[in-house]
Amino acid sequence: MSSGQPLAKRASAPALELRRICKSFGSNRALDVASITVDWGEVHALLGENGAGKSTIMNVATGIYAADEGEILIDGEKARIQNPLDATRYGIGMVHQRFRLVRNFTVAQNILLACEGRDGGIRNIRDASREVVAMGERVGLRADPGVPVARLSVAEQQQVEILKVLLLGARIVILDEPTAVLTEQEAESVLAFVRNLARHGHAVVLITHKLREVTGSSDRVTVMRHGKVILKAAEAPELGADDLARAMVGEEIATVKPPTADKTRERLRISSLSVPPRPGESGVGLSGLDLTVFGGEVLGVAGVSGNGQQQLADCLLGLLPPASGSLQLDGVEVGHAGMHARRSLGLRGIPADRFGTGLVEELSVAENFGMTGVRGGTFGRGPTFSRRTMVRRTAAAIDRMNIMGAAPGSLTRLLSGGNAQKLLLARELDGNGSILLAHSPTRGLDVRACHAVHTLIRDAASAGMACLLISEDLEEILALSSRIVVLSRGETTASFTADNATRKDIGRAMLGHA
Repeated sequence: MSSGQPLAKRASAPALELRRICKSFGSNRALDVASITVDWGEVHALLGENGAGKSTIMNVATGIYAADEGEILIDGEKARIQNPLDATRYGIGMVHQRFRLVRNFTVAQNILLACEGRDGGIRNIRDASREVVAMGERVGLRADPGVPVARLSVAEQQQVEILKVLLLGARIVILDEPTAVLTEQEAESVLAFVRNLARHGHAVVLITHKLREVTGSSDRVTVMRHGKVILKAAEAPELGADDLARAMVGEEIATVKPPTADKTRERLRISSLSVPPRPGESGVGLSGLDLTVFGGEVLGVAGVSGNGQQQLADCLLGLLPPASGSLQLDGVEVGHAGMHARRSLGLRGIPADRFGTGLVEELSVAENFGMTGVRGGTFGRGPTFSRRTMVRRTAAAIDRMNIMGAAPGSLTRLLSGGNAQKLLLARELDGNGSILLAHSPTRGLDVRACHAVHTLIRDAASAGMACLLISEDLEEILALSSRIVVLSRGETTASFTADNATRKDIGRAMLGHA
């Protein structure tokens, strides 16, 4: 176990070397002679699209997968890593996208579960609690050892995972998409911690697909594409976002231009809308909100998480009733109407949790695509229901949207995040929709998938839909929005046009300094 003292920067040998690693899953060659070198005292970004091989090669380093060919060196010496326990003994720790915590256990109980019986002296809850506090003070992470994990935010759970790998003795820390589901403020905090960890001599691998994280928070970057290393250990600050995007996808990514509103067609009007949070739900809810969205535009709603965004989305989708105020779709009051009535008026929705409330993982692609059309009679009713028609239209949507790895009969849970999101958009944009709610539509997606989703939303607006975009990603808000409003404490506190909006001004408004 690490003593917690800063590690000396070792110029003589890299912290981690993965040399000519090959790995196949059946006929799929996931890693193709891929080599990566990470130095002590650096933040090394590992960049690539979803499926590029980033997580796979780090799973080889941590013993989750065994390489078919190649070798691993730690501190210049060959390492034999056959399982995660071997990796831990070599001082390698990885924080995965899906946290490995027992939600009903406290922080200290989770640490004890991971560390009990290993070197370091954590033998009981008292030891675990003491070490959590001590390590937290040492590295700048705070965690209450007595709080159940279920009561922690995603960012706080991530901190517990980081503390856990450090208490297991990790000198080489691998973070797999650590900011994918965090707000911008939470992401900045995590990245600041990552830089501090490297300054103390650790080697940090930051697996990401966010270009700004590479140029702003990393020392060097390796780019992977289709299981191969395309750009090896380049100096991150010297590279531009366009260079990195081109290396990731192999081509230029065109800029998506915000559409222009048709101010003669008011599609969505929200007047004096108040919606309290659900019991036990964090955040302030909405208080007297006024918004209007016109056909042909994307209205971006920016804000720090917990300022009413979720209540706005849930109320609009009919999942949460308003306490007061008015909600009109094309002039029709729908504040207390059901979801079917709202869909018949043209409302379509992309929820923030694509697999939690948008898609059913264990249903087929065709069943997920067709589920909203069943009640409306799109495929016939009762004995005239035509599954063949549903499958045919699903196949056409797969081709039209380029949903990779999908077939009408395949399980939806097998799709990548980007392709699952394209399936959701294909369903919601298939028909006579006039109003689209898109809540965090590209959360966790890579550059190419983000561009595809942004293009679909822009094209829907250009075809006359009114799009309400709720996102905590300022890059997304700025890229897509015709107009922008800032939501703070359940109210709009500032508004901008696409021409006068800047990251600085929106950020100030989000923090209440407008």
